[in-house]
Amino acid sequence: MIQQIYPAPFHNFSYELNKDFHFAAAHYIPHDAAGKCQQVHGHTYFANVTIAGDQLDDSGFLVNFKTIKELLHDRFDHGVLNDDKHFTNEDSNFFPTTEIVARVMCEIIQEYLDTTSNKPACLQVFLRETPTSYVVYRPKKERTSS
Repeated sequence: MIQQIYPAPFHNFSYELNKDFHFAAAHYIPHDAAGKCQQVHGHTYFANVTIAGDQLDDSGFLVNFKTIKELLHDRFDHGVLNDDKHFTNEDSNFFPTTEIVARVMCEIIQEYLDTTSNKPACLQVFLRETPTSYVVYRPKKERTSS
């Protein structure tokens, strides 16, 4: 993967973890305004997930990098995003646009983090769809660790 500088979210946590990965996936946007993107097509997405917290878990991790890969890469790689339960063809708030895919990735990660003893927060998902187009998603309310 190419080294890249990502926009950094402001936070006061002691630890910040960033995980880069890429995945290949197809999708389509079921809306007239999507133009050619209404047709099934694919991308090699590049993602960066930023997680932060003040406490490490019993193994000394904020969160294991492997877990992030299992939650996101293994779920979306070589699939059709429209087929995932988080997306729909009926509600534009759940079309698999880059914006919504980034939001869903953050929600999937946060749902997992909420089950951990150290309760870190997913602060940001950077998702590049093409070499010239990307989205940064940050949850509106910054969480604090317990």
